[in-house]
Amino acid sequence: MFKFAIDPFSFFVGFIIATVFWWLVTQARPMWKELTAGIKEQRETAQARKTNSVEENHRRITLRRAQGMHLAAPLFALDEILQEPLLIAPPQNVEPGTPAKFEDVISQTLPYLPSWPEIAAAYHTQTITLPQALSGNTNIVIIGQPGVGKTVSLAHLASLAANRSEKLEALKDTVPFLFHIANLKLPIADPKDALTPLIEAASEHAPMLDLTRLPTFFQNTFQNGQALLLIDGFDEITPESQQVVTAYFKIIMQNYPKTRIVTTGAPEYLDGLIALGFAPLTLMTWSTHNNEKFIDQWGELWSQTVAMESWSQAGSEQIDPILLNVWLSADNANLTPFELTLKAWGAYAGDSLGPHVLEAIATHIRRVTPINTPLAALETLAMQAIVNVQPVFDPRIARAWVKSFEIVEEKVEGETTEQTTEETSTETKVQKGKKIEKVVATPTSGLLGKMVASGLLIAYPDNKMRFAHPVFAGYLAGRALKNYNAEETILNQTDWSGKYLAMRYFAAHGDASKLVQSLLEFSRLPMHRPLFVAARWLRDAPKNAPWRGKLFESLAAILQTEGIPLNLRGQAMAAFVVSNDPSAMTLFRQLSKTLAFELVQLSVLGAGAMRDQKAVQILEQAMNAPSQAVRHAACMALVSIGTNEALETVAHTLLNGDENIRRAAAEALANDPGEGHAMLRDGITINDILLRRAVAYGLGRVNEPWAVEALQKIQIEDDQWVVRNAATEVLDSKTSAGSRAPRKLKAPSESPWLIEFAGKQGMGISPGVPATDILLLALKSDDADTRLAALPYLKFTPNESVLAQLYAAMYKDDPELREGAYNILWELGTSGIKLPHPNQYGYG
Repeated sequence: MFKFAIDPFSFFVGFIIATVFWWLVTQARPMWKELTAGIKEQRETAQARKTNSVEENHRRITLRRAQGMHLAAPLFALDEILQEPLLIAPPQNVEPGTPAKFEDVISQTLPYLPSWPEIAAAYHTQTITLPQALSGNTNIVIIGQPGVGKTVSLAHLASLAANRSEKLEALKDTVPFLFHIANLKLPIADPKDALTPLIEAASEHAPMLDLTRLPTFFQNTFQNGQALLLIDGFDEITPESQQVVTAYFKIIMQNYPKTRIVTTGAPEYLDGLIALGFAPLTLMTWSTHNNEKFIDQWGELWSQTVAMESWSQAGSEQIDPILLNVWLSADNANLTPFELTLKAWGAYAGDSLGPHVLEAIATHIRRVTPINTPLAALETLAMQAIVNVQPVFDPRIARAWVKSFEIVEEKVEGETTEQTTEETSTETKVQKGKKIEKVVATPTSGLLGKMVASGLLIAYPDNKMRFAHPVFAGYLAGRALKNYNAEETILNQTDWSGKYLAMRYFAAHGDASKLVQSLLEFSRLPMHRPLFVAARWLRDAPKNAPWRGKLFESLAAILQTEGIPLNLRGQAMAAFVVSNDPSAMTLFRQLSKTLAFELVQLSVLGAGAMRDQKAVQILEQAMNAPSQAVRHAACMALVSIGTNEALETVAHTLLNGDENIRRAAAEALANDPGEGHAMLRDGITINDILLRRAVAYGLGRVNEPWAVEALQKIQIEDDQWVVRNAATEVLDSKTSAGSRAPRKLKAPSESPWLIEFAGKQGMGISPGVPATDILLLALKSDDADTRLAALPYLKFTPNESVLAQLYAAMYKDDPELREGAYNILWELGTSGIKLPHPNQYGYG
């Protein structure tokens, strides 16, 4: 064995050194942690700085693009000319056991007509703003006819988000991603690459230094739930293309469930969106007051900017804007914002071809047509795009469509040719810098390229191109169809906006008798979609068109059919109103004298929307009808007509009527910013409890600061509690307007009312199942609220048994259930579900 001797001194020194070492390590540990934390923080700060710079660049670029996404972009920025987009407040979902939300008399009296917002605009029904619509927790599809302002709505939303506007409230920090369908390369091969189409689209506008950082920025934004995805053009494409887009939306929603999506749609076809839980919200068209405000705003901006340009002052003498505005304010009934913009532009530019809306469209097309380009070239291009069902077309194919219209220049012998293009139509080969020994024909710069440069077409990467607005394509295609027998080809196409726009403008320029006859043969209950599509043609078609009589006859038959939903009959009434045909006024006056109260209600509303002064005496008589809805409608119609006699009748009712009709009169007077508002101001001071209470409800519909101040004063100072309560109710409804925003339905297994109902039936609800059987039982319940609450759930399981029960509900003698069931069927129809005729279930 070996024995080791330990040197005490060495041991002591080693012990001291080890102790000091570990003491130093212990003391340095916090410093080390602080050092590593500092390095990590610097790294994160650097990464955040990179991300922030990418985000700020993206916001700035999105804002710039959004401000140019409107028809008058060559003249003004969007915010300079914007009329704030408003959405018609949708019907409220009922939940048993909870109090109903406040609803004014106007909304109770008007049928819900998402396909015909012109009636809602005439009577100023309840609306919500875009930020309020987003305050819910669901995705949205903004629906409306072409030209009503859907693209502008998305651009406005993008501008608000890019600027972090306080109007967006909880969503003010969201990052907007604004693209047109044509920007996206779809479908995608791998769901993991869901963001790739968006990144590639954004790369077209991003600074060079940001290109490598975009994927990380997009990934972080979508994962953190800060993305606001705004997709334009869904309403312009075919159902087959819509299915591709909805499949893409589904992937985005699965991969990034916190992403908010807003897209655009047509009221007739929303293929796949309803099944994904999108809420359709109708964009309100402009009222007479909106039209006048826009015209004044246009004139002011034109005088301050365009009129000051040297080229403008060098032209003909400028007309007084006041005279122009008076002319523009006439005959604007039922024009879309798109059409009114073209009319104002033509008037102020002095190049208008005439007062009709068709002439306003023709004026702008002439304005943006490249020099020396025949109109036939544009018409041919548009017709081919429609006939070939290509709203977004390949320019390489489109060149062949307009090849015969390419302008060529003759090069005489001895000239030098500096370039050649792929569109050269001669077999003679021309080489750069070589002498030509004979006369040859070579085209100038491509015709399609000129159309892009002029603003008529928009070009996209990956060989995509489209017309700047679908109305231009439809108008030009409709004119071209006069010279071709292509009606049957277009009629046999699947439903899409280009098809119907082309037929609409063909009907304005040619004989559409065959088209109308075919559509009438296809039209049937419960939707009658082909009939109402053709009804949109009446406004612009010649008054002597041979097919107008048949169309009016079919509309009148639906209007007078008892037992079908008021929302369906209301569409026929709206079609008469929008036609602007004088015979519609005569019809409404006749039908207002019948004894069928629902028919009288609709006819009275139609007469008021058309401002038929000859109907005033008939409407005065309707004020004494036994039906409350008819009396309310008469008040609304008289204020809409707005003559002294009509307003005096409503004022007399406000002063002397019963409690209910006084409220209706006051709310109707809120629609008249002149005499109506003055009457409400005076009514606050009159010593009449019922009058002041009615006036409080009327002031609730006036969207002016003075009205809010008056209500606040009533709420505190009025000596009658019933008046104070009315003021409180309407003020609460104003502050909680966002409560009308659509929201996702609770899962059946998490819905208190449905769980309670199932328990009473001795049944349970398992998580993750649709509970269709229980919901069908609820639809047959004796409780009205339970029946109504079941309806929204059933649209997600539209099988045969569900459809049968929805039809049964639609034909029950319960007006509220009938209208609710019809609205669900309308949503199913727009989403592509084939709805059978009611006689399949023994109805109709």
